Amino acid sequence: MLALADLFPDALPSDTAATGAYLLTITLSTPLSGSFARTPFTLAPGTYAYCGSANGPGGIAARVSRHLRRAKKPHWHVDQLTMAAAQISAMGFPGGSECALVERLVAAGATFPLPGFGSSDCRCCVSHLLDLRHSRVGGESKKCMHNPER
Repeated sequence: MLALADLFPDALPSDTAATGAYLLTITLSTPLSGSFARTPFTLAPGTYAYCGSANGPGGIAARVSRHLRRAKKPHWHVDQLTMAAAQISAMGFPGGSECALVERLVAAGATFPLPGFGSSDCRCCVSHLLDLRHSRVGGESKKCMHNPER
């Protein structure tokens, strides 16, 4: 098993106001049914990764802070997962690219449970949501910021 800290040694805590990319590690304790692109889906319990970008005001900290809140009005596809998650942790990558994070996770055996999910504006990634259940990735990083509400 490859720890997230080993796969992402360049990660920083996600409480930085810098712009760049972030990685959410989302644990579902029960199956999650939802819809994406007008198609119903069900995700099995387990651990998933979501790679996103935060280039607006407040940078990575603002975007991750929103994702860590359970109570919110759904806006992004990933909100379906973050609102149902048993646990969420986050890592920040100032100046980083969400696509580069996806590439590293795929190289470690992560798969795409929902093609197109979270990547509607991306021309190179199959998805920005990855299934870590059968990959070589696991374990928490001391660099992760956890949601205290969960």
